Amino acid sequence: MTDPIADMLTRIRNAVTAKHTRVDMPASRIKADIARILQDEGYIQGFKVLDEADQGASKSLRLFLKYGPRGERLITGVERISRPGRRVYFGRDDVPEVLAGLGTSILTTSRGVMTGKAAVKAGVGGEVLCNIW
Repeated sequence: MTDPIADMLTRIRNAVTAKHTRVDMPASRIKADIARILQDEGYIQGFKVLDEADQGASKSLRLFLKYGPRGERLITGVERISRPGRRVYFGRDDVPEVLAGLGTSILTTSRGVMTGKAAVKAGVGGEVLCNIW
Protein backbone atom coordinates (compact mmCIF):
# COMPACT_ATOMS: atom_id res chain seq x y z
CA MET A 1 0.00 0.00 0.00
CA THR A 2 1.54 3.31 -1.03
CA ASP A 3 -0.65 5.67 1.02
CA PRO A 4 -1.97 4.18 4.28
CA ILE A 5 -3.42 7.51 5.49
CA ALA A 6 -5.54 7.82 2.33
CA ASP A 7 -6.70 4.24 2.93
CA MET A 8 -7.70 5.19 6.50
CA LEU A 9 -9.63 8.24 5.33
CA THR A 10 -11.38 6.25 2.60
CA ARG A 11 -12.43 3.58 5.09
CA ILE A 12 -13.83 6.28 7.40
CA ARG A 13 -15.67 7.98 4.51
CA ASN A 14 -17.18 4.69 3.32
CA ALA A 15 -18.20 3.59 6.82
CA VAL A 16 -19.89 6.91 7.60
CA THR A 17 -21.73 6.85 4.28
CA ALA A 18 -22.97 3.32 5.03
CA LYS A 19 -23.87 4.36 8.64
CA HIS A 20 -21.67 1.74 10.29
CA THR A 21 -21.01 1.99 14.02
CA ARG A 22 -17.34 1.04 13.76
CA VAL A 23 -14.58 0.57 11.22
CA ASP A 24 -11.37 -1.48 11.41
CA MET A 25 -8.06 -0.84 9.66
CA PRO A 26 -4.38 -1.75 10.02
CA ALA A 27 -2.81 0.23 12.87
CA SER A 28 0.17 2.54 12.91
CA ARG A 29 1.33 5.29 15.24
CA ILE A 30 0.33 8.14 12.92
CA LYS A 31 -3.12 6.62 12.36
CA ALA A 32 -3.61 6.41 16.12
CA ASP A 33 -2.58 10.09 16.41
CA ILE A 34 -5.10 11.04 13.71
CA ALA A 35 -7.79 9.01 15.53
CA ARG A 36 -6.93 10.82 18.78
CA ILE A 37 -7.44 14.17 17.07
CA LEU A 38 -10.75 13.00 15.55
CA GLN A 39 -11.90 11.97 19.02
CA ASP A 40 -10.76 15.23 20.64
CA GLU A 41 -12.54 17.27 17.96
CA GLY A 42 -15.77 15.27 18.42
CA TYR A 43 -15.92 13.50 15.06
CA ILE A 44 -15.75 9.95 16.51
CA GLN A 45 -16.75 8.41 19.85
CA GLY A 46 -13.44 6.70 20.44
CA PHE A 47 -10.83 4.33 19.14
CA LYS A 48 -8.98 1.24 20.26
CA VAL A 49 -5.77 -0.43 19.12
CA LEU A 50 -6.44 -4.16 18.96
CA ASP A 51 -3.53 -6.55 19.39
CA GLU A 52 -4.15 -9.65 17.28
CA ALA A 53 -0.77 -11.26 17.91
CA ASP A 54 -2.39 -14.55 18.92
CA GLN A 55 -3.52 -15.07 15.31
CA GLY A 56 -0.20 -14.05 13.81
CA ALA A 57 -1.67 -10.86 12.35
CA SER A 58 -0.49 -7.33 12.96
CA LYS A 59 -2.28 -4.78 15.14
CA SER A 60 -5.47 -3.18 13.95
CA LEU A 61 -7.15 0.11 14.78
CA ARG A 62 -10.89 0.21 15.50
CA LEU A 63 -12.75 3.53 15.30
CA PHE A 64 -16.18 3.93 16.86
CA LEU A 65 -18.11 6.36 14.68
CA LYS A 66 -20.41 9.05 16.00
CA TYR A 67 -23.68 10.35 14.58
CA GLY A 68 -26.03 13.20 15.49
CA PRO A 69 -29.22 12.84 17.55
CA ARG A 70 -31.35 12.15 14.46
CA GLY A 71 -28.75 9.92 12.82
CA GLU A 72 -27.11 12.63 10.71
CA ARG A 73 -23.45 12.29 9.84
CA LEU A 74 -20.94 14.34 11.82
CA ILE A 75 -18.25 13.66 9.23
CA THR A 76 -19.58 15.04 5.97
CA GLY A 77 -16.30 15.37 4.10
CA VAL A 78 -12.73 14.09 4.22
CA GLU A 79 -9.99 15.31 1.93
CA ARG A 80 -6.40 14.10 1.67
CA ILE A 81 -4.12 17.09 1.06
CA SER A 82 -0.49 15.97 1.21
CA ARG A 83 0.16 12.64 -0.49
CA PRO A 84 3.26 10.66 -1.41
CA GLY A 85 3.38 12.13 -4.92
CA ARG A 86 2.87 15.73 -3.82
CA ARG A 87 3.80 16.90 -0.34
CA VAL A 88 2.13 20.09 0.91
CA TYR A 89 3.75 22.16 3.65
CA PHE A 90 2.65 25.38 5.31
CA GLY A 91 4.57 27.74 7.53
CA ARG A 92 3.25 28.88 10.88
CA ASP A 93 1.62 31.99 9.38
CA ASP A 94 0.10 30.24 6.35
CA VAL A 95 -1.91 27.38 7.91
CA PRO A 96 -5.32 27.58 6.16
CA GLU A 97 -8.74 27.36 7.79
CA VAL A 98 -11.17 24.66 6.67
CA LEU A 99 -14.66 25.93 5.77
CA ALA A 100 -14.02 29.24 7.56
CA GLY A 101 -13.25 27.47 10.84
CA LEU A 102 -16.05 24.88 10.73
CA GLY A 103 -13.72 22.06 9.69
CA THR A 104 -10.41 20.77 10.99
CA SER A 105 -7.05 20.42 9.29
CA ILE A 106 -4.63 17.82 10.63
CA LEU A 107 -0.91 18.59 10.40
CA THR A 108 2.23 16.73 11.28
CA THR A 109 4.73 19.12 12.81
CA SER A 110 8.03 18.98 14.61
CA ARG A 111 5.98 18.79 17.82
CA GLY A 112 3.84 15.89 16.66
CA VAL A 113 0.47 15.48 14.96
CA MET A 114 -1.95 18.32 15.77
CA THR A 115 -4.81 20.36 14.39
CA GLY A 116 -4.25 23.50 12.34
CA LYS A 117 -5.57 25.69 15.18
CA ALA A 118 -3.19 24.08 17.66
CA ALA A 119 -0.28 24.54 15.24
CA VAL A 120 -1.06 28.25 14.85
CA LYS A 121 -1.33 28.59 18.63
CA ALA A 122 1.99 26.78 19.11
CA GLY A 123 3.62 28.86 16.36
CA VAL A 124 4.69 25.94 14.19
CA GLY A 125 3.99 24.87 10.63
CA GLY A 126 4.21 21.49 8.98
CA GLU A 127 2.83 19.04 6.48
CA VAL A 128 -0.95 19.13 6.06
CA LEU A 129 -2.15 15.53 6.11
CA CYS A 130 -5.89 16.04 5.61
CA ASN A 131 -8.93 18.23 6.08
CA ILE A 132 -12.13 16.98 7.69
CA TRP A 133 -15.49 18.64 8.06
